[in-house]
Amino acid sequence: MTRAVRPSNTTRTTLAGAEPVLVTGGVDTHKDTHTAAAVDGAGRVLGTAQFPATHAGYRALLAWLRRHADDHGQLALVGVEGTGAYGAGLTRHLQDEGVRVVEVDRPDRKTRRFQGKSDPIDAVAAALAALSGRQDGTPKDRTGATESIRLLRVPRRGAVRARAKVMVQIKAVIVTAPEQLRATLTPMADRDLIATLAASRPDRSGVTDPAVAVRVALRQLARQYQYLTEEINDLDALLAPLVAQTAPALLALNGVGTDVAGQLLVTAGANPDRITSEAAFAALCGVAPVPASSGRTSRHRLSRGGDRNANAALYMIVLCRLRWDPGTRTYADRRTREGKTKKEIVRCLKRHVAREVYRALPRHALHDRPVAA
Repeated sequence: MTRAVRPSNTTRTTLAGAEPVLVTGGVDTHKDTHTAAAVDGAGRVLGTAQFPATHAGYRALLAWLRRHADDHGQLALVGVEGTGAYGAGLTRHLQDEGVRVVEVDRPDRKTRRFQGKSDPIDAVAAALAALSGRQDGTPKDRTGATESIRLLRVPRRGAVRARAKVMVQIKAVIVTAPEQLRATLTPMADRDLIATLAASRPDRSGVTDPAVAVRVALRQLARQYQYLTEEINDLDALLAPLVAQTAPALLALNGVGTDVAGQLLVTAGANPDRITSEAAFAALCGVAPVPASSGRTSRHRLSRGGDRNANAALYMIVLCRLRWDPGTRTYADRRTREGKTKKEIVRCLKRHVAREVYRALPRHALHDRPVAA
């Protein structure tokens, strides 16, 4: 069921022979419902309505927008909040139907302080942001091999974090273990430590004794570590050929492995052509310096925005090159003599690496969808 509000003093029809009025939609997305708004070319609200976040609801929402377009002109585009989260299904449906979709951000705090907060208000704000061109980002394409890489990286990232946490727990238990056991285990390398603990066979019948319980606990933690390692290796076996097939030029770059390449592909999406320049890609990764000039002072500051996972991937490439690439080490030495700090040198190198990565991203239009008239 939908509810529509049509202010009688703002409705405008298209006169015969006149220039057709462009109608712009805006959608505030949530888990269970989506609220849509339609505005005309002058930004006047034609109506708002709420729809369920289901496939039937997507069809009803698009039909509602098109009815406004039939009454007042033609549907120009739709601004959608959260195209990569709650709005992912709606975005796919609209694009499959030939509707141009732009990604819009939620209203800032200042706007919400003055206008209040409700789903219809946010939907109207999304429509106005799309209409003005203030936000015109192309949604990230979530199909094809790149989307498969993103999905496989989700459990891998969780397993890597869980494995690191297990190792921290093992070391913490060893610290409080009896002196003889602690003296035996502390000097061991991590790999030998895990193998030794997993192969141990403590007597479980005596777990009332803390000296026995600590051995049981360490064995169980070591087996958890081994299980998580197997999960990571299984996912790596799937990801390695998938990444190599999707972006061979990216993998060919110095310091780029499967994990780093996978993250950069996920950041760019299956349609990297939506990123119009290498400067835009640098900003997306949070490595583009932000102007911070005032008066006679002209300077730039570190960017705290962008995709921090992509920023970390570029950082790993820089660390690898600083250690193994002679050209990078020569550059670092020269900049050090010029008075640059190590942090400043790393920032410069990340900006340079972002330029290389952008040029190596796969360029192909897999999903050229027509735009509805």
